[in-house]
Amino acid sequence: MNLNIYIQNGGLVIIYNDKNVKWYQSLRAKLFICFFMISFFPLLFFSNTMKKTMETYFKNVDERELLYQANKIAGAIQENPGFKDEDKIYDIINEKSIEQSFRVMLIDNNGIVIKDTNNTDIGKTFLLPEVLAALDGKNVANYYKKQGVIYASSYIEDNITDKKGVVLLISSFEETETLIATITQKWFWLTMVISVIIGIFIFFVSEIIISPIKKILKSMNEISNGQLNQRVKIRGNSEISQLCTAFNSMTEKLEQIDASRQEFVSNVSHELKTPLSSIKVLSDSILLQENIPSEMYIEFLQDINSEIDRMTEIVNNLLALVKLDYREAGLNIAETDINKMLDDIIKRIMPLAEQKHISLNKEYLKNVVIEADEMKLSLAISNLVENAIKYTEYEGEVKVLLDADHQNAFITVSDTGIGINEEEQTKIFNRFYRVDKTRDRETGGSGLGLSITHSTVLLHKGSIKVSSKEQEGSTFVVRIPIKFLEKQD
Repeated sequence: MNLNIYIQNGGLVIIYNDKNVKWYQSLRAKLFICFFMISFFPLLFFSNTMKKTMETYFKNVDERELLYQANKIAGAIQENPGFKDEDKIYDIINEKSIEQSFRVMLIDNNGIVIKDTNNTDIGKTFLLPEVLAALDGKNVANYYKKQGVIYASSYIEDNITDKKGVVLLISSFEETETLIATITQKWFWLTMVISVIIGIFIFFVSEIIISPIKKILKSMNEISNGQLNQRVKIRGNSEISQLCTAFNSMTEKLEQIDASRQEFVSNVSHELKTPLSSIKVLSDSILLQENIPSEMYIEFLQDINSEIDRMTEIVNNLLALVKLDYREAGLNIAETDINKMLDDIIKRIMPLAEQKHISLNKEYLKNVVIEADEMKLSLAISNLVENAIKYTEYEGEVKVLLDADHQNAFITVSDTGIGINEEEQTKIFNRFYRVDKTRDRETGGSGLGLSITHSTVLLHKGSIKVSSKEQEGSTFVVRIPIKFLEKQD
């Protein structure tokens, strides 16, 4: 068995590609065998049931017909009381035997055969169940499968109580059995032909069913080799079509992830390259110049230190994002007073707002206590408030609103800043994305704050939404469940 191993965005994908699968182990063969058996065995069962039904039907018909003839012969004989006109009786018996192709035996009330159209058992005693039943006043007919014959008996009497003898008819069932066997044989071969036709039909239909799956497997092998632009044609709206749709969605998502990963690597390289270049230029300036005043040394070293701080912030934010992505950071869930947490955030950020003469207001509609990781949630909300201040002009306004219902807490951060156009609103939570790159450079942002906020909120099983218009400000609404419930495996 071959294993194709492919690492995509840190995730391990293993695709099994067994080219040594036997034909009978394939899905197509299993479908063929399954459907063939489903068609063949019911037909075979129907053939056997039909045979038994015909046997029962013809047996009952022959028994009734034979019993009718026995009663008819017995009635004719009863018109000749005491068997006085034997010649006439024998003529009746012989005529019926030849006409109906059955054997007729005339037995007296002692069980002795006095007439046999075969002339083989005259004078013998026949105490068959049918004879005894007739002497007891019952007309019966029975089929003996081993012998392939039907016995029918009818009693003869001069009056109601005086039994004078029995008419016993014996008819062969072999012709009927031969007919039934012939019909059954023909039906069996018809069953085989129908099964073969169904099998051929299923063989080709199974190819139609399996073909999209084969295409998906082929595309998955291509993906394992790094070809992410794989798509499968979708036809109809069956489960297979839905599978193809899901596959196409997956490959599209993989392409987006791969593009995001490449962009992420490019952005990281760019973000780290800028402070490194600055440090290189500043350090070269110090090394290449002689007799530099100490004031210039201090100024250059302060600039170098500032760039190092910037690199440290970027690296720390990246590490935080990696931990959030892989759920390694862990959440220290405890009861958290959101009112107090927001008070601490506003108190800490207030100097930043005062520098720009921005009015930083708060409004708490309810006292809210939730289950959360206070440190991580505080950092996420701090990023929102800091961004609101950064992107709000002098003497603007930033407002923090807290509300809740019986299930969720809602933290709203709104500002009167520059706003975000509609196209960029779907991208602001991407890593390193900046609405205004020039302005963000000035404020020292790295484009990771909102991404960290977004990941933290998702870790708390919440959501974050933004609404904004350019030059009219932005509003971020964070929803956090009051009760934190771990997912059950």
